[in-house]
Amino acid sequence: MHAIQVTETGGPEVLRYAEVDSPQPQSHEVLVDVIVAGVNYIDTYYREGIYNAATPFIAGLEGTGRVVHDPKGEIAPGTMVAWDHAFGSYAEQVCVSRDRLVAVPEEISSDVAGSMLLQGMTAHYLTHGVYQLGEGASCLVTAGAGGVGLILTQMAKALGATVYSVVSSPEKEKLAYEAGADQVFFYDSGLAERVRRYNGGRGVDVVYDGVGKDTFQESLEAVRPRGTVALFGAASGAVEPIDPQILNSHGSIFLTRPSLGAWTSQEGEFQMRAQAVVQMLLDGDITFNVTASYPLKDAEQAHRDLQERKTTGSIILRVREDESN
Repeated sequence: MHAIQVTETGGPEVLRYAEVDSPQPQSHEVLVDVIVAGVNYIDTYYREGIYNAATPFIAGLEGTGRVVHDPKGEIAPGTMVAWDHAFGSYAEQVCVSRDRLVAVPEEISSDVAGSMLLQGMTAHYLTHGVYQLGEGASCLVTAGAGGVGLILTQMAKALGATVYSVVSSPEKEKLAYEAGADQVFFYDSGLAERVRRYNGGRGVDVVYDGVGKDTFQESLEAVRPRGTVALFGAASGAVEPIDPQILNSHGSIFLTRPSLGAWTSQEGEFQMRAQAVVQMLLDGDITFNVTASYPLKDAEQAHRDLQERKTTGSIILRVREDESN
């Protein structure tokens, strides 16, 4: 089969379209023909070696496709499924742990199904776990026109929160407003001051910061005393180590570096969050904006466009055509 293999970590050029052996499922896994693979920032962390993985490895963590073989015979061949956290998803076939699968209703396209779980569940644990939003709450979302940012905005608005979004261009500003943001800002100095002014002179209850290095100091300034800064990504680079005393000086604020793995680690938690995302899609509470589709062999270009912030919403790799789509 064909796959995107990484033999040494580095830039996008290390993503090589190669022919490799098809995987063989263990008893707890299901073999799936991949239709669409989602492309996410976490994939770049593994590619660069920020997150450790033994080389050679096949990139990618999420996608959608049809079941080929279930060793336990519990899932029928041809069943449409989506998954997250199945290493090796940039490939024509992948083995997925059965506890990381969710059935895909006919109403959801393969493009959306292939990119909905990692971003959707991230937005879910941020808004329903790290800081439980509700009526009267306020939040600041960096990278507001990114995949997670747009979904997070929609979930926050559905919960009754006021949403302030930060973007880098007028085109992305439009997308953030369409997702429901109450006020959209651009990246420049004085961001925290402007957020406070629009928020009645006080900091927001929570900052969801997926940018990292370039926005972290403003995030600390923008949150209210005893508020929460959730640093869930590092699109602009890793944040430098800080003295915990800084949290005191900003008003005894809480700082967390959460991950989807930790927030789906309890029994039944993955299925709960995955099914919540699917139900929100079916109910129309959220929509996914898949803005770019690349052939599997062009994974290198997909990573370049993602890291150069040329993309908005969700982007995917199309591995094979879905006849029902």
